[in-house]
Amino acid sequence: MDSTIQEYLDALRGKRVAVIGVGVSNTPLIKMLLRADIPVTACDRNPREAFGGLIEELESLGAETRLGSGYLEGLDHDVIFRTPGLRPDVPQLQAARERGSLVTSEMEVFFQVCPCEIIGVTGSDGKTTTTTIIAELLKKAGYNVYVGGNIGKPLLAETPNMEPDDMVVLELSSFQLMTMDVSPDIAVVTNLAPNHLDVHKSMEEYIAAKENIFTHQCTEDRAVFNYDNEITRSFGGEARGRVTMFSRRRPLDRGVYVKNNAIWISGEDGSREVLPLPGILLPGEHNVENYMAAIGAVDGLVSDETIRAFARTFGGVEHRIELVRTLDGVRYYNDSIASSPSRTIAGLRSFKEKVILIAGGYDKHIPFDVLGPEIIEHVKILILTGDTAGKICEAVERSPGYDGANPPIQRFDDFTQAVLAAHTVAQSGDVVLMSPACASFDRFKNFMERGNAFKQIVREL
Repeated sequence: MDSTIQEYLDALRGKRVAVIGVGVSNTPLIKMLLRADIPVTACDRNPREAFGGLIEELESLGAETRLGSGYLEGLDHDVIFRTPGLRPDVPQLQAARERGSLVTSEMEVFFQVCPCEIIGVTGSDGKTTTTTIIAELLKKAGYNVYVGGNIGKPLLAETPNMEPDDMVVLELSSFQLMTMDVSPDIAVVTNLAPNHLDVHKSMEEYIAAKENIFTHQCTEDRAVFNYDNEITRSFGGEARGRVTMFSRRRPLDRGVYVKNNAIWISGEDGSREVLPLPGILLPGEHNVENYMAAIGAVDGLVSDETIRAFARTFGGVEHRIELVRTLDGVRYYNDSIASSPSRTIAGLRSFKEKVILIAGGYDKHIPFDVLGPEIIEHVKILILTGDTAGKICEAVERSPGYDGANPPIQRFDDFTQAVLAAHTVAQSGDVVLMSPACASFDRFKNFMERGNAFKQIVREL
């Protein structure tokens, strides 16, 4: 902690501040600054009517607003808070820096003023579930826990309520990490695979952003990496802090691993069994990995008994292989969080039977080659919708073993029609899995809206 939030606000007084992005992540920041008598210009590319009465509320508190297509033009403020979805190298921000502006973010400032220990979680897949498991385990162990970042609520305005003995658990995206020059006390990287290449210029840039979660640690900090992922395994030689690897595929002399149908951990004090795999309520091998990552993070903070008791009852996070209902012997699962091929592959492997898969969505310019063979192996009927339907279809058709008919492929422009088609072909004993392998932005605001749409359709069948 470099300063308290009050000291930071005092230092801002007399300066002109711009906040880019008026939404869930930045509205609490804007209100906090205004209540501290700091002049704020709230900037957003969306028009006024997109916000309901929020813009009028902020203006009543004293904010200036700059909305619409020219929202980034002429930025000359002393301090500019960048929204995570905006690249830090857009010309308008570069020009502002040249004029002397300091460009920062809500998350960067939070790290400066947070008075307690921070656990940060990132990765291409599994970070929300891992973050949630870590936070809930700490709560069960008696800690006062704040959850934020990519999930929960923005925490900067909460720092006056935090005590040194509290714990903060953050899910951190590559967009949040791109410009970070400080790392959490405990850093977790679940895995890495191509993702968000519609925003990142290259896979190398994506990896470099993720690396910021541990590259600024000190020797007393802890870094937890997936040994089974080639990219994250390589991080072990780069980290400054104490490294804990986890592996589902092989025992480790120092780390978390699977042996005798249980999760074990090895370290200076020897090896011990922590969690029997049959004691994990969440289905799927990927959730075994999520638990291993969480165990690596909370070792020494949470007892093994607490971990076992929690795993027996934790049913998962909404939109992550979420059982919506069973109708006429057919189980319908919402896996809307699956916005990448690797996450959909994990979902497919969670079921013993072949599934009826609903996939497709917004094109993030990532390849679907790895998904094709998995669909052939795990899918009974493939139902495609969204902008990437054609690309996924081609990936299946190009895969070795595809005979032109198995699985049968259906395509629909309309999402509702796709869900109804799955219902029509499903028979008792089948699983219908909505796991898109793509982002949602071609049809929906976000993956939550897509998942809720699926659930509503299914519940009305």
